Amino acid sequence: MRALGLVLVALSLNLLVVAAVSEREYPTKSDVKQWVDPATPDSAQQITTSRGETWELVMSDEFNTANRSFRPGDDHLWTSIEKPDGVNGALEVYSHNMTSTKCDDDGTCYLYIKAVDEVSKLTVYNAYLSPARYQNVTFYYRAGMVQSWNKFCYQGGLIEVRAQLPGAVSKESGNPDISLSKSGRVASSSYYPTWPGIWMMGNLGRAIFSASTSRMWPFSYNKCEPDVFDPRNQRISACDDDPGYGLNKNQGRGAPEIDILEGGGVAISSSLQIAPGMPSDFRLYPAQEDYDSANMYCVYKYDCKTPGANYVDVPTAYYEKKRGHKSWYQGLRYAANNFCEPSEDEIQDVDTIKASLEAGITDNVCNVDTCPASSDANSDLALIDGVGPDYWGINSNGTCFPVMNSYMGAYLCDPDNTDELCPEPRNSSTPKTEIMEPFGYQMDAVSANWPVHLGAYTDYFVYQVEWVTGTNGYVRWMGAGQPLFEVTADAFSVVPQNANKTNPQKLMLEEPMSIVFNVALSRSWGATPPNPGSECRGDGTNETVNKICDDFPLYLKIDYIRVYQDPKGNRGDDDYMQLGCDPGSHPTKQWIEGHIDEYEDSDNLWMEVTGRAFCESDDDCTISNNGAQKLVTGKCVKSRCVCSHPDSWGGPRCTLALAEDSSSTSVSMTQRTYGPPMAISLSVAIVTLLSTVIAAWMSVRTLKRQAEAAILAAEQKKLEQVRPSFPTRVNISIDEYDTPQPKDNYSQNFL
Repeated sequence: MRALGLVLVALSLNLLVVAAVSEREYPTKSDVKQWVDPATPDSAQQITTSRGETWELVMSDEFNTANRSFRPGDDHLWTSIEKPDGVNGALEVYSHNMTSTKCDDDGTCYLYIKAVDEVSKLTVYNAYLSPARYQNVTFYYRAGMVQSWNKFCYQGGLIEVRAQLPGAVSKESGNPDISLSKSGRVASSSYYPTWPGIWMMGNLGRAIFSASTSRMWPFSYNKCEPDVFDPRNQRISACDDDPGYGLNKNQGRGAPEIDILEGGGVAISSSLQIAPGMPSDFRLYPAQEDYDSANMYCVYKYDCKTPGANYVDVPTAYYEKKRGHKSWYQGLRYAANNFCEPSEDEIQDVDTIKASLEAGITDNVCNVDTCPASSDANSDLALIDGVGPDYWGINSNGTCFPVMNSYMGAYLCDPDNTDELCPEPRNSSTPKTEIMEPFGYQMDAVSANWPVHLGAYTDYFVYQVEWVTGTNGYVRWMGAGQPLFEVTADAFSVVPQNANKTNPQKLMLEEPMSIVFNVALSRSWGATPPNPGSECRGDGTNETVNKICDDFPLYLKIDYIRVYQDPKGNRGDDDYMQLGCDPGSHPTKQWIEGHIDEYEDSDNLWMEVTGRAFCESDDDCTISNNGAQKLVTGKCVKSRCVCSHPDSWGGPRCTLALAEDSSSTSVSMTQRTYGPPMAISLSVAIVTLLSTVIAAWMSVRTLKRQAEAAILAAEQKKLEQVRPSFPTRVNISIDEYDTPQPKDNYSQNFL
């Protein structure tokens, strides 16, 4: 008996040690990965990167099951939004019922986001009115947004999305482009009235919840340099010795953005959005009334008469004389969309362009013989990937070519800001609202607009972004494996400077990013619906407009999404390659929990989902026991994982051993979990094994009863504990959404 007592004491000590361990992910019995869809074909389990490395699949969703619900609590990966869009002159309300999955008769299955012309009148709170107040707003469209926010995030990797963009392309639409082949260049912009987006944002911000993004979006800045940038403008600053909420001290944080694609019409925008942005004397010159009073938006058509207002550092001598230093980001890389039909008039020769740049561009405009095809005079002109045969920035085939976006960012301000750089500075006669913390800062959009072929609207096309963090990092955009645009870390760290060195150096983006799909409509973007700011058909007398409006609903379709990472994981001190929304390098969990009201409203509650990953057998939903006593942590029920003990075992496949809640003060594993946690399960298994040797002292049945008693005691103990004030894990059935939900008055997070 003394020997057995020593064993039990050792096991008890083991429980105390394990109690200090955080959440841990265990492999599944079938070896399917936590976030990988079992339906992903074997041929897609690995990919070769642009640098020749082999990366492995770490996340996928093939959308092969019809009628999925993405309402809060229903899906392991995605959450739909029920909320009016309050940014960029938006015309749509996002709704849960505008997105689901569908399978066509030919067997193609996909996630869809639907946009319909439907009028909604809502009362919203506008913090930027003076005084801030509720206002009645009419939205003329209803569409959808789906997010992986706070569920699936990644740092570094290759993301691949096969998608079909929304457009009025039916035979009845009257769209003249549909007579073209799939490689024909889209030309009739009015037939592509929506603004689809496939993008990522740092998990510290939640898309269209503006309270969460204020002074957070789109920072990628980790310096404490008050003489260069006022740290009060960055909510989590590197100047903060004690930021709290589990954050790392003196680490600048934010919610930067990577747009895989954004926009519609004749061109797609691929961009990074970061802050702090470059000061005015490193930016494109604005149009001046003395030259362009009748055409102040000439910058978007590259036809300004104002010197230096069409392209950065063009004319060369003008910029050199006025500034004495380079402007904007250097060495950006552009390459052709070769899926477009070529045009002989656009073919370039690299030697001609290099000679023009060396001599200096004298005109206020670019042409095919004077500037790189991107119209970026500071772009990289080296051989693509060092091997060619094509050069960055040179349209050697005459196909569609990305152009540097004229939209370079915005100056963001609180409503009380009087800075003349603000879009609407407060005048001296207007009283302060004092509704939010003061701020005023420039954000930058580093962006390329690439002309698109008709096949992007009539068929599926593969969009890819390859992202590596750190000093040697980069972001590369690709179409079906062919490069389109690339930004290297040097573009952010080796920036042009003036004598006072006032241009802040940023980081290559390194925040854990969540993924967003959405379809928006706006009165102010390059692609707008008919009669923007009113109902689609207007007075109904324009037959062309009526045909476009009759083509609604329009659909963004996602055939699949896949994410790949280097199997070696993190590859250096700043070269992160990992999954998770709350990594130790960039924590987010406690911050979000401590500010949860900024990330949710009554229609969009944060609900962490346990289980629900797609499965083919029970082995996809339970841990591998490696020969120990069998422990079933979950089962496959109707092709979705259901966790057997959801308060002890979570994650999409029930293989995540859950840690103690931060509010708990208990000291043993049995006191802080329901169900059999990993420590108890393994310990009981060990004791059971020993009992075969010391059967004279104790039977297996006795041990089992003791373990069960400990588990039941833990359940009772946890029920008696005071719950934290912020939401924790919520397990919800899809059927629970049959009851009506309260409508939010959108008193927060609209503008």
